[in-house]
Amino acid sequence: MREVSKSGNPKGKMQKFLWKNKVINCFKNDNPLIQKKLREVTLEEGRTIATKLFQILNERKDGIGLAANQVGIDASVAVVNVREPVVLINPKILNKSNEIHYYEGCLSFPKKGCHTKRYETIEVTTAQEEGTLIFSGMQVDDKDADSQELRTLEAVCVQHEIDHLNGIRIMDRMIDTTIRRTEKKIGRNSLVTIKKNDVVKVLKYKKAEKFLNDGWIIS
Repeated sequence: MREVSKSGNPKGKMQKFLWKNKVINCFKNDNPLIQKKLREVTLEEGRTIATKLFQILNERKDGIGLAANQVGIDASVAVVNVREPVVLINPKILNKSNEIHYYEGCLSFPKKGCHTKRYETIEVTTAQEEGTLIFSGMQVDDKDADSQELRTLEAVCVQHEIDHLNGIRIMDRMIDTTIRRTEKKIGRNSLVTIKKNDVVKVLKYKKAEKFLNDGWIIS
């Protein structure tokens, strides 16, 4: 995430990106894994891949999360680094609550952000943890604004990376935030037709207002 073969080994063009520690730019290069549900891996393999993903993030210095398929690896592994490093091996979201809208960017689709629907709190299970992990941006107290913002970002980033592992892109989560006027605004001097029971009048809106307050309706 950006802040605003059967064996799992890539071949040919895909492999050169991994060798060069490159995140595949999906606007310029084909990435057949970006919309594919990735295979589950062993803990050993997952930790090795996670280490590589952190190295790539650290070298780039422009991302806060990265999934294996973004660098051409078919493996259900992702990493997040917002408040602290988080490794996600074969993760699954068990519970989610409090829907929020969030503006997201993605390293695989540079300079292309969009508004998405996410959740403020999620509960996640991973292969390396016996229990579950809770990521939440819920407000703790009135002095918690900075921490709340970071925790919300972290929760969204985890959802973003788990989406990658399931072949889901931010564009698949995009929501329309356009505000549309549902009713045409009536000018003060516009003629309107009003009625009450069987009586009909045609008046300028500024004169019709007193009738509307008395039970007349615009027809």
